[in-house]
Amino acid sequence: MTAQKDPDTRDRIVRAAAGLLAEAAGEPVSTRAVCTAAGVGAPTLYHHFGDKRGLFDAVAAHGFERYLASKRAQARTGDPVDDLRQGWDLHVEFGRTNPAFYTLMYGTARTPPVAAEADRLLTGLVEAVARAGRLRVAVGTAARMIHAAGVGVTLSVISGAVDDDLSVRTREAVLAAITVQDGERPGGDTAANARAVALRAALDAAPPTALTATEAAMLGEWLDRIAAG
Repeated sequence: MTAQKDPDTRDRIVRAAAGLLAEAAGEPVSTRAVCTAAGVGAPTLYHHFGDKRGLFDAVAAHGFERYLASKRAQARTGDPVDDLRQGWDLHVEFGRTNPAFYTLMYGTARTPPVAAEADRLLTGLVEAVARAGRLRVAVGTAARMIHAAGVGVTLSVISGAVDDDLSVRTREAVLAAITVQDGERPGGDTAANARAVALRAALDAAPPTALTATEAAMLGEWLDRIAAG
């Protein structure tokens, strides 16, 4: 019969590992040290997490929960592009103030399921820009660009390779590439792309009842082709 897993003990072990990781300044953290800090034996740790990788996967998930708490609390500015700016800055600041968590969260190919919510929050910010008619590229493309650039900059900030000025300049370069700036009146292909992206976002949010599923899918494909230029 499988022994029951006590959630309080599990949480205590995760928090102990997270604390040691934050204090380690990049040095390895042993399971022995975690057991000592949590006041448990090795069998208890392995009962809850299987192995060291399982433990630190749980610590990464704990880090994502802390990160998501700040993202969920992000107030809207009234300008969807400024909301993206604010989201970028929150992301970089989390990495700066929680370098061990951030490296565990984004410095490896393994990400916990809770990371999907971070992706959804970013996509929601980008979709708001699209609905405002201010997105030059498809929502998915824009979200991937922001994510890739933001993670790269934040890991560089953690390593000391870049400063705040370069983070801001990179942020603005990415936003200039994917958005229509406030007051800008794009023409030609840029205007067509932005309108196609806006209509595509509206189609995803509320498919028109006048179209069949096949027609809506076809319209979406055409809009994607126009948005891609």
